[in-house]
Amino acid sequence: MTTLGLIGSGNIGGTLARLAVAAGYDVVVSNSRGPETLVDLVAELGDRARAGTAQEAAEAGDLVVVSVPLKAVDQVPVEPLQGKLVIDTNNYYWQRDGHVAELDAQQITSAGLLARHLGDAHVVKAFNHITAADLGSQGTPAGTPDRRALAIFGDDHDAKVGAAAFIDTVGFDAVDGGPLDESWRIEPGTPGYGPRFDAAGLRGALDAAVRPHGA
Repeated sequence: MTTLGLIGSGNIGGTLARLAVAAGYDVVVSNSRGPETLVDLVAELGDRARAGTAQEAAEAGDLVVVSVPLKAVDQVPVEPLQGKLVIDTNNYYWQRDGHVAELDAQQITSAGLLARHLGDAHVVKAFNHITAADLGSQGTPAGTPDRRALAIFGDDHDAKVGAAAFIDTVGFDAVDGGPLDESWRIEPGTPGYGPRFDAAGLRGALDAAVRPHGA
């Protein structure tokens, strides 16, 4: 049985944990405050879930979701994630995170920062342009007309296939937006960030994204 590791179990991470358990995954949740603070979430999730440290979630996961504030990216365990599919849900909000010169200068994307930190992990950007409420309520079975779509970006073909399969399992179509350095197309302020689109609509929104001056 596939195990999902979650590094960060807040709004998006906790919602993904619920969806994954409902889809038959085993889940290991973690956060920065320690496993003892996740007792209520684990009780809600049931027997398929347990709490651990970030290191334990990284070790246990066949795929791992990183859903932490940008400032915490450098604290994500590196060694246990080598060679694994890692889904990055993060966004850069300078008002929250403080200014990051490389991001302000558009020299790298927020997902690129995580990928650089993790070395040989296979990072795929996903789940960053949907609210937790919509993520928890708008999933539908494959083949449903007008099914909501979510974008993925990454540099490894097999990793993107795996991410797309996970997205499908939890109720959404996946749209491949290209390599990781193109993930700015779904960052805050772009046409695709936030609104509900089916696959065709999301492809159009990604194509319509224009990087601000300095790209």
